[in-house]
Amino acid sequence: MTTRDNENANHYDDEAKSTGWYGPAVVFGLAFSYTKPGQQILDIGIGTGLGSAFFNKAGLSVTGMDISDEMLDACRKKGWADRLVKHDLTVAPYPFDDGSFDHAVSTGVFQFFPDLDRVFREIGRVVKEGGIFVFVTGDRTEEEDAEVVVGPEHTGTGTSVTMYRHSTRQITGWLEHNGFHPIDSLEFSVWMDRKRKARFPARAYLAQKQSLQ
Repeated sequence: MTTRDNENANHYDDEAKSTGWYGPAVVFGLAFSYTKPGQQILDIGIGTGLGSAFFNKAGLSVTGMDISDEMLDACRKKGWADRLVKHDLTVAPYPFDDGSFDHAVSTGVFQFFPDLDRVFREIGRVVKEGGIFVFVTGDRTEEEDAEVVVGPEHTGTGTSVTMYRHSTRQITGWLEHNGFHPIDSLEFSVWMDRKRKARFPARAYLAQKQSLQ
């Protein structure tokens, strides 16, 4: 891991703290009553591990999956995950057996993909029946545009990034198509700047894997 890689990972954590990133707390709040110490949870797009910190402290065993070596290295140093795997979440199959996890979580990557059906299919494959899937997406109404271009003044990378917001109807359709029953959701704000003036609307969802019978 180079010095530049360390800086990028540190910048991610610093920005999350400075802008008030509520995603990890929101998803844990939705999920905690469905989890037990010792259970296995998969964090899709684990990044530096912020989304798994609460689950780790609650006694769950965390497996993290991410495509970025620098993020995985930063996460490894924190000790919040028992296992870390490098894999692109858009590539199926994921390197895990069917029903190998009690639960799954994702807090910071789904806003980069316009269509989540294939991702949800793989998550449905690796999560046990009765397990939960809790995650964050960009949020929108049916009338609003899905695509949002975030300028370099908010990305911290010097370039613009295209992000996507998903409607509740879209998310519900993808969940049900892949064996999940939606249980609850909660809208909240993702602030794009430290002054907390530029808002990206987000929603956390909680769903449960259904029996195949």
